[in-house]
Amino acid sequence: MNPRFSLGIDLGTSNCAMAVADHDSDSTDVLPVTQIVAANQVGEMRTLPSALYLPHPEEFPADSFRLPWDAVGQVIVGQFARDHGALVPDRLVTSAKSWLSNPHIDPKQRTLPWRFDIAEEKLSPFESSSRYLQHLKESFLYSMHQQGREWNLADGQVVLTVPASFDEVARSLTAEAAETAGLGKVVLLEEPQAAFYAWMAQVGPEWRNAVTPGDIILVCDIGGGTADFSLIAVTDAAGDMQLERISVGEHILLGGDNMDLALAY
Repeated sequence: MNPRFSLGIDLGTSNCAMAVADHDSDSTDVLPVTQIVAANQVGEMRTLPSALYLPHPEEFPADSFRLPWDAVGQVIVGQFARDHGALVPDRLVTSAKSWLSNPHIDPKQRTLPWRFDIAEEKLSPFESSSRYLQHLKESFLYSMHQQGREWNLADGQVVLTVPASFDEVARSLTAEAAETAGLGKVVLLEEPQAAFYAWMAQVGPEWRNAVTPGDIILVCDIGGGTADFSLIAVTDAAGDMQLERISVGEHILLGGDNMDLALAY
């Protein structure tokens, strides 16, 4: 059965975003993400900051962070988590995605917030990623419900972007985190390829006039935690123009986080 819709999710190191393509109407929309923006205040933003805040049990009154789709959570996700967590860094989890590809730790070990000791239980990079994805899933279903579209995830296709420089372990962990979050089996798409497809969509059919067989295209994706460089070759197969990713940069931890640290140093 053909899917009714496609849900695209960018699980970013710094920010997450999502868009939905309705196959019946042939329309694509970037979806706002419902999240906590202040104590007792829920709002919508175009992105979800990839931040988790672990509040102290006595820090806020009970029922201060209720979302439309569930009871009060013990972990706050998104805008408020990032802003308030900057004031209390020992309870702030960020850059969890970068830890998925770090060979020096176990991504399922509860190590975040990194190098801080708190009385409460910490989170693992894997669990943090799953929590972001679960929040995005719930926000998607809530947004569709608000529009009168009672969609079931089983009726659609979920596409999740990953850095091209992710190894197989990090890719598998990302797919497993999505499944744990209730997204089911997802399609993984490398971020530089997603960026190139976005350019093709913006240009329209004329993109074929901008490239010719034999061209080698360099796509640079400077993200919050990773810097991806991919080479895409344009080929001709029996008169049909095709695209093939032929090379990926090997460096992983060269994103905005690392630039910030270098400048601070």
